[in-house]
Amino acid sequence: MALDSSVLAAGSRKKHRAAVGALFFLLGLCFATWASRIPNIQQRMGVSDGQLGLVLFAIPAGQLLSLPLAGWLVAKRGSRQVVLAGVLLYAVDLAALGWAANLYQLVPLLMIFGVGGNLTNISVNTQAINVERLYTKPIMASFHGLWSLAGFAGAAIGTVMIGARVPPGYHFLLIALLIAAGLAVSASNVVRHDSGVDPNQPAFVRPDSHLLGLGAIAFCALICEGAMFDWSGVYFKKVLQVDRNWVGAGYTVFMSTMALGRFGVDGLAARLGARRVIQGSGLLTATGLALAVAFPVLPVALLGFLLVGFGTSSVVPLVYSAAGRSTTMSAGMALAAVSTLGFVGFLLGPPVIGLIAGATSLRVSLALVAVMGLCVSAVASRVKI
Repeated sequence: MALDSSVLAAGSRKKHRAAVGALFFLLGLCFATWASRIPNIQQRMGVSDGQLGLVLFAIPAGQLLSLPLAGWLVAKRGSRQVVLAGVLLYAVDLAALGWAANLYQLVPLLMIFGVGGNLTNISVNTQAINVERLYTKPIMASFHGLWSLAGFAGAAIGTVMIGARVPPGYHFLLIALLIAAGLAVSASNVVRHDSGVDPNQPAFVRPDSHLLGLGAIAFCALICEGAMFDWSGVYFKKVLQVDRNWVGAGYTVFMSTMALGRFGVDGLAARLGARRVIQGSGLLTATGLALAVAFPVLPVALLGFLLVGFGTSSVVPLVYSAAGRSTTMSAGMALAAVSTLGFVGFLLGPPVIGLIAGATSLRVSLALVAVMGLCVSAVASRVKI
């Protein structure tokens, strides 16, 4: 008996969702693995907080170099080719980062890490928009929830590796092999054709004011998120001076509440509206960071990082989903414009925090990051979402 076409479509739809969800998880695991060992690599390289900020600047430098390339490649070649190549590049470079012996090796590898991050960020979110169009309900936040869940898993694995004194090289190589295996399993079910792919697409299309507003929200939100990824371990180690087994606790708490929040965002936005959810999220982020900075003791800092996780959970998925509905350019190019601005904040924020921390203190620099949460709420009140 032949299967009904709607059943076949539903089965194909689920396969696409599972494959794209797996890619989000693999990418989150890759970045979280790097972030979990930053304090160890800082100690091995013998660099100060200020110097670490300059070293971390290599990641946004790599992203900035690839800004026009990523959107153009997705528009010209399609997101499938770009995301598969980008994930492989990301994994290989992660493995190499673990064996970097000095800054002359580490900095170029971090630049390549930035290039891979930018390529995969734009292409995998374009894939998510493709899958979301196959459903009658918003599902973008659930994909980002998988990315955050992977971040939680990566942080937990990192904590175990640190406790067992496993060198970053062996740790990173193991994760890279897992990512390569996951990519091989998922590749056949990634969406093959994007809507609006244009082989004659120019390398740069100027976004309209609406997309720039969405990009500004993403920029401010991802500065806060990037601060948590790169500096939470350092903050717990140097400011709170916790036992080494608790160094990754703040990052783990942040990632767990971010992941939990993202799995409920779609329903919450449907009831309250995306704008109101984003405004509340910005206030929650600012409150959490303010608590962690004002009261630098373990219980309060954990509570603060928990609130930041909930606060940052909704902003990026809702902004990206709104960008995918743009009527002025293709979904891929609109997403490239908005996600590029956002990811610049994600990657540029941490090194700037390091520079400010070197000139003042880490508490002062994180207090300034709290202001970005307030900016999310302020900008959201002026942008149609």
